Amino acid sequence: MSCLSPCDNFNAFDIPNILKLAEKYPYDFNEEEKRRLPVQLGNYFDCVKKDKQFANLDDLSSLVMFMVSTNIHVTYTLVYRLLKLVLVLPVVTATVERCFSATRNVKTDLRNRIGDENLSDSCVCYIEKDWLKKVALDDVWIDFKK
Repeated sequence: MSCLSPCDNFNAFDIPNILKLAEKYPYDFNEEEKRRLPVQLGNYFDCVKKDKQFANLDDLSSLVMFMVSTNIHVTYTLVYRLLKLVLVLPVVTATVERCFSATRNVKTDLRNRIGDENLSDSCVCYIEKDWLKKVALDDVWIDFKK
């Protein structure tokens, strides 16, 4: 991820490492796009190094917003796609970690033989406990009676 960072005028930009990152997303880049990516990365790097407007950017989100505002994302579609994937990665990882944490809290020794569907429902209730506190108990009883 740091290889795409605009900090220090793209000082950490490293095409081989960026290509390794793209390999981690086999469903997002087909073989033809993987062949085009090194060329597009080279052209992109030449473009951003020459353009002084990119020198003031200090993080990936500002880079992506600037690319969209100047329509550069249309020219470098594969680089833009990779940047979007890198920006989403922390959110996706946190969500998975949250689910594993919920599973660990829900599936205790006392609930060791819980079924998959019941475990899934219990995890959703545990994760969304703040939202569930707002649900009136009378509404639950009415739905249960039905």
